[in-house]
Amino acid sequence: MENRETLIKAFYKHIENEEYSELQKYCHEDFVFYPQMDTPFYGIEGLEKSEGKNFAPFPGFSMPVKEIILDDKDRAAVYLVFEGKHSGAPFNGIELTDKKVKFSLMMLLKFKDNKIIEKHSHVNIQDIINQLEN
Repeated sequence: MENRETLIKAFYKHIENEEYSELQKYCHEDFVFYPQMDTPFYGIEGLEKSEGKNFAPFPGFSMPVKEIILDDKDRAAVYLVFEGKHSGAPFNGIELTDKKVKFSLMMLLKFKDNKIIEKHSHVNIQDIINQLEN
C-alpha cells in the first residue's frame, strides 16, 4: 500500500466526503475508533455511526489535513482544521443556528500491517458550543 502520509490524506479525504465504504482499504480488519474518551467504536461501521452524528449538523463541511507527524513506532499525529455551517441536525442539544464554526482536531493513529488499526480523536467540544451560542 502507499506510504503512510498519502494513506492518511486519502483516509481523511474520504471521511470529509462521507465515503465511509472507501475506508476499508485503509483500515485494518481489527480497526477501533476512540472518540474523545476511551469509548470504542469497532470497525468502519462504528466509525461511521459515531462520526455521522458528529458531522450531520454541518453538511458540506471541510476538514483538510494541515500537518502529519510520523514516528518509527507505527504511529502518526494528525492535525486537521474543521470548518462548517450549522445548517443540518442539532448539535449537542443546540438547535440550528446557521453559524459557521472553525476548530482544530488532533488525531492519534496507530498502524498494523501498514493499515490504520486505531484512531483516537481529540477535539474541544466546548469550543464548538461557544461558537454556536455566541
